Amino acid sequence: MSMEASSSEIILEEWNGSSSTKLSRTATITASPSLTIQRSGGRFNHVWGRFLQAFVPEGFPSSVTPDYVPFQVWDLLQGLSTYIRTMLSTQALLSAIGVGEKSATVIGATFQWFLRDLTGMLGGIIFTFYQGSNLDSNAKMWRLVADLMNDLGMLMDLVSPLFPSAFLLVVCLGSLSRSFTGVASGATRAALTQHFALQSNAADISAKEGSQETVATMIGMALGMLLARITMGHALAIWFSFLSLTLFHMYANYKAVRCLALTSLNAERSSILLQHFVETGQVLSPEKVSRTEHVLPVWTTSWSSKSAKHMHMQIHFGVRVSSFNHLELMDLLHSAGSHYKKAKYLLVEKKGIVSVILHKDSTAADGLESFFHALVMANLAEKSRSVHLESQSWMDKQYGVFIQKLRSSGWKTERLLSHSIIWKANWICGPLDSKID
Repeated sequence: MSMEASSSEIILEEWNGSSSTKLSRTATITASPSLTIQRSGGRFNHVWGRFLQAFVPEGFPSSVTPDYVPFQVWDLLQGLSTYIRTMLSTQALLSAIGVGEKSATVIGATFQWFLRDLTGMLGGIIFTFYQGSNLDSNAKMWRLVADLMNDLGMLMDLVSPLFPSAFLLVVCLGSLSRSFTGVASGATRAALTQHFALQSNAADISAKEGSQETVATMIGMALGMLLARITMGHALAIWFSFLSLTLFHMYANYKAVRCLALTSLNAERSSILLQHFVETGQVLSPEKVSRTEHVLPVWTTSWSSKSAKHMHMQIHFGVRVSSFNHLELMDLLHSAGSHYKKAKYLLVEKKGIVSVILHKDSTAADGLESFFHALVMANLAEKSRSVHLESQSWMDKQYGVFIQKLRSSGWKTERLLSHSIIWKANWICGPLDSKID
């Protein structure tokens, strides 16, 4: 509220809005010569504003990143197609279990459903064990993979009636596929929510996304039941509808992740940024890097090992010391005593492949520095024989400038998003009784 005072009148204004940039005047109260209240704005606008508060974060749009809206639009569209297809696949699954048939038994259907769910639960635990620590670093890729696995799971449910002798195997494979979806989608969504939150409002964004998903679910279920009713008994129509919606689902997912301009540093984004800086002395913005980086899994792309954009593929991060052979260990000991006395990491280069060994006391900043140092070394591997000296010279002269430009361009330089590092080392440079653990 704001108040203006004079000798003749007093005016009191009422303002409404969750953000200082989105305030609107709703009423003006005047105390001269008598008390009058003049309301501003229509009742419809007030009701519409209250309605939107259930679906958009407080302070929207200034409280979220610019890529929030396009991502949510595509994400809701792909979700809508998923819920419609779920009705078709569930109808086929229930039919295969025996719902509606006199010969089917309750205990038999219950047992099959139990085995299906049990397979999915075990699959989720196994997937988390092997890939849980890698989901943050490749959020875009795993977001796509999660939805592709969901498509595969629903396809399994739809084809299950066609293979009555192998029905249990088919539905268990479908459940296993969807279990990967649950883990990967949930974990990557958490990472994306943190990215969208500009005002430490991740909880609010997550809650509002839940409201959006609920509306999409209700609409999708209604349309799905209508479609299931129309196509009942028409196998060709069911398959045409399912495959068409699946293609749209894949397209919408691809467009959604392409909208994202993440500001965190993972292996590929770091490689793209460093190579561009080495060539031009400038740092790319998150939006430009997002148009360059790959969002599909490695095995779906034709990789060129010497391509500048894929230099990160030549880096082995967090390597175990005992994995080196005798000659490599000798080089490692020499490097520890000559090039990396004060560093919290060691680099070993062999045939263009650079291995990074982190010190047991290394910090997140040391990990980021070691990865950029390794990228510089990999870039120099074919051009120079003194890769340790030249890469260290570049780091001494340019690394500080590079990091400062990254921060100025909006990049988060606190840490490198990578797989979990479980192997580290300790080295002591000194008398002959020094050792490496």
